[in-house]
Amino acid sequence: MTQEQGHLDEAAALAAAAGMHDVIRWRATWRVDKYHGDWTPAQIAAGLAPAPYETIVREGNLLMYGGVSCLWQCLIGNGTGTAGQTLTFFNNANATIGVGDSTTAAAATQTDLQAATNKLRKAQDATYPQHTDATTSGAASIVFKSTFGSADANFAWQEWAIFNGAAGGRMLNRKVESLGTKASGTTWALTVTLTLA
Repeated sequence: MTQEQGHLDEAAALAAAAGMHDVIRWRATWRVDKYHGDWTPAQIAAGLAPAPYETIVREGNLLMYGGVSCLWQCLIGNGTGTAGQTLTFFNNANATIGVGDSTTAAAATQTDLQAATNKLRKAQDATYPQHTDATTSGAASIVFKSTFGSADANFAWQEWAIFNGAAGGRMLNRKVESLGTKASGTTWALTVTLTLA
């Protein structure tokens, strides 16, 4: 066997071995359910609200550097971030979904929605975020959900993001996409499923 053939065989073996493991992927699937009227999350869950007049289901978002850093810091039990900033969990007490009207492209260095004034962060619905601890494939996901009532966020929805605070804190991810213009007298519920697999 020639030296060149040996290198080719070695490269092929390495490529085959590398193919045995999937690359870890960050995946976001999300939906907006739009209802006529002013409905609470409990009323929607109980089936008291009418069927949504529109549902948008899409995929994609951008993970923010500050958000992923918070995940890693929490993973290793370190409760402080840059310049001694206290890091906060993305739990029901702290997590929010924010929406705004900016069309500025997403960049991983951003720390907030890009809208100047038309933006609002809304607390999680009761029982959200939802995650089931297990060792099966379903354990790779977490679901966030916020419901925006008749008086909330009545402007063009061009961006959304998940945060660990009602103000400030860390922005986990951000998506820029037109979802329509919310008006008074409507309730919109935004549900985001994040998966690492």
